[in-house]
Amino acid sequence: MTAEYKVHGDVAVITLNNPPVNGLGHATRLGITEGLAKAQADAAVKSVVVTGAGKAFSGGADIKEFGTPKALAEPNLLSVILALEACTKPVVAAIHTVCMGGGLELSLGCHYRVAAPGTNVALPEVKLGLIPGAGGTQRLPRVLGVETALNMIVSGEPVKSELLASLPGQKLFDKMAASAESVVEEAIAFAKDVAGKGGELPLVRNLPCKHPQGDAYFQFAKNMVGGMSKNFPAPLKCVDAVQAATKMKFDDGMAEERRIFTALMFTPESSALRHIFMAERAASKIPDVPEDTPKRDIKTVGVIGAGTMGGGISMNFLNAGIPVKILEMKQEALDRGIGIIKKNYEAQVKKGKLKQDKYDQRMSLLSTTLSYDDLKDCDLIIEAVFEEMGVKEQVFKKLDEVAKPGAILASNTSTLDVNKIASFTKRPQDVVGMHFFSPANVMKLLEVVRGEKTAKDVLATVMALGKKIKKTAVVSGVCDGFIGNRMIEQYSRQAGFLLDEGATPQQVDKAIEKFGFAMGPFRMGDLAGNDIGWAIRKRRAVERADMKYSKTADKLCELGRFGQKTGAGWYDYQAGKREAIPSELVNKMIEDHRKELGITPRKISDEEIVQRLVFALVNEGAHILEDGIASKAGDIDMVYLTGYGFPVWRGGPMHYASQVGLYNVAATMRRFALNPRDDAAFWEPAKLITKLAAEGKSFS
Repeated sequence: MTAEYKVHGDVAVITLNNPPVNGLGHATRLGITEGLAKAQADAAVKSVVVTGAGKAFSGGADIKEFGTPKALAEPNLLSVILALEACTKPVVAAIHTVCMGGGLELSLGCHYRVAAPGTNVALPEVKLGLIPGAGGTQRLPRVLGVETALNMIVSGEPVKSELLASLPGQKLFDKMAASAESVVEEAIAFAKDVAGKGGELPLVRNLPCKHPQGDAYFQFAKNMVGGMSKNFPAPLKCVDAVQAATKMKFDDGMAEERRIFTALMFTPESSALRHIFMAERAASKIPDVPEDTPKRDIKTVGVIGAGTMGGGISMNFLNAGIPVKILEMKQEALDRGIGIIKKNYEAQVKKGKLKQDKYDQRMSLLSTTLSYDDLKDCDLIIEAVFEEMGVKEQVFKKLDEVAKPGAILASNTSTLDVNKIASFTKRPQDVVGMHFFSPANVMKLLEVVRGEKTAKDVLATVMALGKKIKKTAVVSGVCDGFIGNRMIEQYSRQAGFLLDEGATPQQVDKAIEKFGFAMGPFRMGDLAGNDIGWAIRKRRAVERADMKYSKTADKLCELGRFGQKTGAGWYDYQAGKREAIPSELVNKMIEDHRKELGITPRKISDEEIVQRLVFALVNEGAHILEDGIASKAGDIDMVYLTGYGFPVWRGGPMHYASQVGLYNVAATMRRFALNPRDDAAFWEPAKLITKLAAEGKSFS
């Protein structure tokens, strides 16, 4: 049973016990109602305490039941709360550590609440594209006031219990306990006391709910929230639901909350956000690496290379309190790299995002060296050197000589063969790819590249470390470009073909940015450096002569237009500014190239641009799944959401394709295959897409 029932004298204690956060799954809900029924039937029981075992009161819904019949099975959460309210004996919630979502709504159904300091209190449903669905929008404004409650509901962010307890006039907590350890004991004493007094039991539903400015306040709130959440319907609906609490009788307000909740459940935005929530948690689970796999102890990290990437990588570990030693070949390079790290931290201090003592602490963990020998005690060594196999070979042969046994040797390569890199050592089991994305101290994505011989404990260690440094770590197998860059190559190829056929860089960028990407392919190329793609295409010309490319990007690079770093790329740039200015020279170059090819430009719709770019990602993503490079579609979505600016409200390329319908996606791909200027072979839908479409299934 996931809700335990025990009697302490004349107080019944119902303890939720569904680790890790006491999710309100069906068995737990059943346990609560059965416990209440026992307490009601026992004349010796005078009051009831509801609490949570372990490190949570309750985190809300049980994610294991998302989308299953059990999530709605009776007693549902609304029924449980009604049972709490209907109990004729005082019910006291003993709240501690985590009280969120349905957990907070559950506590609001109790007659009284005793809270421990340090408890995180929240209604985070908006982050799943929903509003609270079990009375949160109707009860919380009654105990905290309309404005405080609305701010919590719209943001979904946790607030500490002691801060809420200090608000004038709050009725959320009847008592603050001394600690999380004593909260149940204090709640039992409180329950005995209120039971002895008798009288009518208080219900949150009976409290008044008004705002002195009424409609004027809610109009202001809608203007503010609407401006900040244009692609997400849920925040504005939160305002509507709280407004209903101030205008309607309680039961009518509850019905309105339910109507809004149900409507949001079927929006594509909520579907995307719920998918992301599940995919992010699933990314850390590797099919053949059990969760209890022993992990290596990482107390010190070595980083080879003090450039932009090496410095950014180092900051991640310093932020997590892990000492870092940076190796460079020349003192000037070291000094320059440390200077950039200091500058980044000082900018955070200046903006008030980092306290001076934290800055000092982080810098005290940083040391430098010009000798490989000084890395001999490091538990993890990450190289961030030039992306060329010969350079990687020199580094790993040297590391094999100096690194201690059991040290993890990681490459930050973005495209190169990790198996080959591992072969430069006598310990391939200790070698792994750790592909950080630039700027490494900001971007959330970490591609963890698993070599053929990478040990399971190495993989488990790196995944746990990714969590510690606050990255979204996704496992990839070995192939050229891994997950992200292998897919982006197809996306970029399509962008080039679109130029050949009649589009301009500005039109392509605007269309995909309107779809929701943070940046279009040509602005992205200018930011990353067009010479990087040029080098890959040159390598491809040798390795994959069958791969077809537009020559426009090569012509751009031949003009020395490498992007923002040279002040000119697909766009023109003014000194010191990042604004992309359309270039007449580039547009003329594209026109001249079309003439050379004998192409008459045609009008290309924004819809075609978006479909060709996004479905190129999808088709390559499906091949990646077929090849076993990614273990699940959700991993591919996490790569694109956290590393490539794919719009969050669309849930990632694979989820988006599932929303469009894989039958429709396959039909569109076959239409693109008829375009003589495109790559017909590429547009043959992946076998996985064809199979799922025929079965009426999606990637999920």
